[in-house]
Amino acid sequence: MILLTNTLSAIVALVSVVLSVYFWIVIASAVISWFRVDPYHPVVNAIRRLTEPVFYRVRKWLPFTYSSGLDFSPIAVLLAIQLFEKIILDSLRQYLAMM
Repeated sequence: MILLTNTLSAIVALVSVVLSVYFWIVIASAVISWFRVDPYHPVVNAIRRLTEPVFYRVRKWLPFTYSSGLDFSPIAVLLAIQLFEKIILDSLRQYLAMM
């Protein structure tokens, strides 16, 4: 039982770190979109490759996130990350604490 609890705790911690890193990547993508940067720069290219597939799906599922030339899909992604962390991961942490 202890092995299962520790394994699940490690998985929850890993998912939390991955979500936190992706949260900051989404913020970086939004900030980069405000400026004229070289799209062929390796960092900009990597950030775009990491975020654009998710932004595309959000724009497809929630068409109101793109209006009047403003793209609100990064905000929707950030909210989804925060909700997932607060609801799912915190619930798993509480469950693991009770085990």
